[in-house]
Amino acid sequence: MTEPSDAASAPREQSINVARGEPLVVLQDVQKHFGPLHVLKDIDLTVHHGEVVVVIGPSGSGKSTLCRAINRLETIESGSITIDGKPLPEEGQELARLRADVGMVFQSFNLFAHKTILENVTLGPIKVRKQGKAAAEKRAMELLERVGVAHQASKYPAQLSGGQQQRVAIARSLAMEPKVMLFDEPTSALDPEMINEVLDVMTALAKEGMTMIVVTHEMGFARRAADRVVFMSDGQILEENVPEEFFTNPQTDRAKDFLGKILTH
Repeated sequence: MTEPSDAASAPREQSINVARGEPLVVLQDVQKHFGPLHVLKDIDLTVHHGEVVVVIGPSGSGKSTLCRAINRLETIESGSITIDGKPLPEEGQELARLRADVGMVFQSFNLFAHKTILENVTLGPIKVRKQGKAAAEKRAMELLERVGVAHQASKYPAQLSGGQQQRVAIARSLAMEPKVMLFDEPTSALDPEMINEVLDVMTALAKEGMTMIVVTHEMGFARRAADRVVFMSDGQILEENVPEEFFTNPQTDRAKDFLGKILTH
């Protein structure tokens, strides 16, 4: 058992060393309340270029709120969040530009039902990035091929399975050439047999060096693709470590309890 484990951890350690270059996403002392509920407490987190950070923890721990705060879908009360050295803008065109640089894939696919798959993927590049239609369509077809649904380009979202729609949503985010991709429970709305097809696309992105912050319950993906696992509970980051260390030797009682409930041996 030791040999495969060592082999699996070697590239991960190497990628962490590489990733320790320039910070891309930096959260410092971030606080967020929903009414009396303190959902993000003293959050400090730095994600480097090319790093894959998987955020796990029990329901209600603040994982999705953290993810949504990074592109200002949720506002924070205090602290700071910077993307590539720039603080999150308040509103307007600057915020739109930020969201073009920060791709986000949600639990629900959020595709435009009245537009074809190709039109869904080209809309952002044409409207926001001001690409020409031909160039946008060429790039969109390359990305749809990459996620395995190029043959569905002329169809509408309702004609695709959930797994296919989520892969289109990933292609749509990639079409904007984002600096970082956020995934908020991207497989939680899928039937079990469709989960792996989406995780395979995400694993391939991780291997290609895409900076990713992934909120998920898929522990296999965390083990396989993450450079670092961040464990949250009750609005706080309680622990972070490389996957092998986190899963085999958690340091906090809360993490031990969480892993004991979800991991089958």
